[in-house]
Amino acid sequence: MKNTDVVVGVISGLAVGALLGVLFAPDKGSVTRKKIADKGNDLKDNLKGSFSDFIASVEDQYADFTSNAEEVFEEGKSRLEQMGNDISR
Repeated sequence: MKNTDVVVGVISGLAVGALLGVLFAPDKGSVTRKKIADKGNDLKDNLKGSFSDFIASVEDQYADFTSNAEEVFEEGKSRLEQMGNDISR
């Protein structure tokens, strides 16, 4: 989770910096509004990409966890069967 916090913080910082840069630039109001809209669209696209990466990471971790859980379950089952065979001898 820490990596996602850093990514969100960096993206937020970039967005605020870009917005302030545009707001203090000596342009006409219509040009400034267009720049703000463009920066907002860029931010939205970046957030979508970051969110997609985050979801892919969670899916990979879930798949790894499930695979490991199945392996542990099968190993435990095998050991119980072996113990049962050892006891019945």
